[in-house]
Amino acid sequence: MKTGKRGHRRKKLGFFRLINRGPGPVRLFIGGVHGREGLTTIRALKRLRFSDIETGKLVIYNCNTSNYLSTLDPSYYESRQGREIMGLIKEYRPSTYLEAHCYRDESYHDLTDPSRKLKRGVPPLIELERGVLIGSVSPHIRKKLFRREDICLTVEIPCFRDSEEWYRQLEVYVEFMRIVASSRDRDELENRLGRKYPHQVETARRYAREFFGEYPPF
Repeated sequence: MKTGKRGHRRKKLGFFRLINRGPGPVRLFIGGVHGREGLTTIRALKRLRFSDIETGKLVIYNCNTSNYLSTLDPSYYESRQGREIMGLIKEYRPSTYLEAHCYRDESYHDLTDPSRKLKRGVPPLIELERGVLIGSVSPHIRKKLFRREDICLTVEIPCFRDSEEWYRQLEVYVEFMRIVASSRDRDELENRLGRKYPHQVETARRYAREFFGEYPPF
């Protein structure tokens, strides 16, 4: 694991880790993008290791707590946290971008609601298993900052509680991150996830076609 000057500079703002295995794809994983989510997501991001990628870079950043503002609100990207995230994307230019979030139990149905596109303007999230959800990142940055072939994903876990079930959920959450981190491109990721979660991957493809048309995020 190599942490350079950038790591020392950003450490004061939040957890930063740069795993560098030479030439290859760049992945950027960001947790805790709003509110107190970072208190949960740090438990997963700190478990990612040098051995989780074979080539390229994995940049990990967990934000400090902040006022809650949805990433679906365009003004989020004018906030300090939003500008910081956009700065990381522009600096590292990742081909894989993952946002780690957590949600309160009462938000589950809103996040997975089949009519979410009508209510919030974006497709519903998809449950992998044990309440761990996946979807695309905010459309406000998907088209603006990424190429069509890039991987851009959101993954959500229930916010931390000290229970056996939550730690089982954490294992699913971390394993998904490791699959994303170790995949070199979208085709490899879809093939690997498709073997493990065939229904969920097909649903994600359908949502992408319906929402993004010729610009699918997954």
